[in-house]
Amino acid sequence: MKSDRKDKPYRIPIRFTDAEDEGGTVDDEQEMDRVDPDIDNPDIDNIAEGFSVDDPAETADTLGGPDTAELIATRAELKRIEAENAELKNQVARRQADFENYRKRVERERNETYNRVAADVATKLLPVSDNLKRALEAESSVEAAESDEFRHFLSGVDLIWKQLNGVLDALGVKPIPSVGEPFDPHVHEAVVTEATDEYEPDTVIQEIVAGYRLGDKLIRPALVKVATRK
Repeated sequence: MKSDRKDKPYRIPIRFTDAEDEGGTVDDEQEMDRVDPDIDNPDIDNIAEGFSVDDPAETADTLGGPDTAELIATRAELKRIEAENAELKNQVARRQADFENYRKRVERERNETYNRVAADVATKLLPVSDNLKRALEAESSVEAAESDEFRHFLSGVDLIWKQLNGVLDALGVKPIPSVGEPFDPHVHEAVVTEATDEYEPDTVIQEIVAGYRLGDKLIRPALVKVATRK
């Protein structure tokens, strides 16, 4: 049976050997009080950390009382809660990273879908714009000899052409610079060459069909005439 340290303090039997050396004898053992470790012990916290809390009752008997067992159990529970809190924080961080990756992926896919649809629409509208431009260029030479009604008609065609170009611009479709630019096989397609001293070799001197791009995507290369060395 375990002793109750709260009711009976620890005592250590001491035998005084000096009395025996002088010829005297000590018949009765004298006891010396031992300080109860449960009372005002500055090292109790360090002692408590080194024991398990599997059996608080046994720990209480070992260290001096139920208060120590409660302290050990509380500290163990605190460590468990801290570990659980750290794990929850890691889970939240992982969820946030997953959501950010998902958001970026959705945004990228949406941009790719928009560019693909816009490029498809522009591909169908560009021939219409080309034909309107050719009609305006062909009739501009005889416009002065035509009646006022015909000139008004040409003005309407010109407005439609400009409006169509405005729609293409709103979709993000931009024309590729050509005349006066160095020939770039990535965006230019040379269909005619001309030997001349007016331009440096490999310089675009005429745009036959305009080229367009949508962002970094090439929709249609520009058909151009390129200067060569004479």
